Amino acid sequence: MPLLSDKDRKFLEDHFRKNLQSPVTLTYFTQTIACQYCKETEQILQEVADLSDKITLEVFNFITDKEVAEQYGIDKIPATIVRSDKDYGIRFFGIPSGYEFTSLIEDIVDVSKGKSDLSEKTLQALKGLKEPVHIQVFVTPTCPYCPAAVRMGHSLAVASDKIRADMIESVEFPHLANKYQVYGVPRTVINEETHLEGAAPEPLFVAKVLQAAGLLSEEAVDKVQADYNAQVEKVQADQEGKQK
Repeated sequence: MPLLSDKDRKFLEDHFRKNLQSPVTLTYFTQTIACQYCKETEQILQEVADLSDKITLEVFNFITDKEVAEQYGIDKIPATIVRSDKDYGIRFFGIPSGYEFTSLIEDIVDVSKGKSDLSEKTLQALKGLKEPVHIQVFVTPTCPYCPAAVRMGHSLAVASDKIRADMIESVEFPHLANKYQVYGVPRTVINEETHLEGAAPEPLFVAKVLQAAGLLSEEAVDKVQADYNAQVEKVQADQEGKQK
């Protein structure tokens, strides 16, 4: 039985026809036993790939194709890589269902275009990265705020060769959720030590990445946070003023 409705398929076919430029490959790692959502994840990916001749699904067995898994740094399944001829460092660990299905679709578009929708200020800041940065965004499929964090991480990975960004479905990988003290989602972990709660705006997310890379002090990050809070408060005050 198809997972996508006729209405969703029609919308996505049109979306891909209008937005896809270069071919995209969905590289998927699975196994037949001891993987709760591997079968469903593969079905989702196959249904998406069938919607455009510019999307190809390739499937590898996590056990028998061990060398390929190691090549891509895949250490758990189900695992999906969204790539073109270039591997941008976009990873989904767990089923991209619920709200995260949107992240998968928009990642496909970004990879096809070879760029993401980030500000020029962010792009310039990322050029300062000298060492690898690993972003892990912990999510659940029912979290409406999680896609914003996942998309930000993946957008940064598209923009910088130094960044790899993983979506990790917390329920499927409880040992990792426990290790990184994930008590609420989204929770972003950058280079193991730097943490970010919630769907942070682009400037704050980037500031945290730069902090994790040793390029920005904690005080500087706090100022970014304070400036953002001030902007939010001003907007709220303006809205309240208009309602009176």
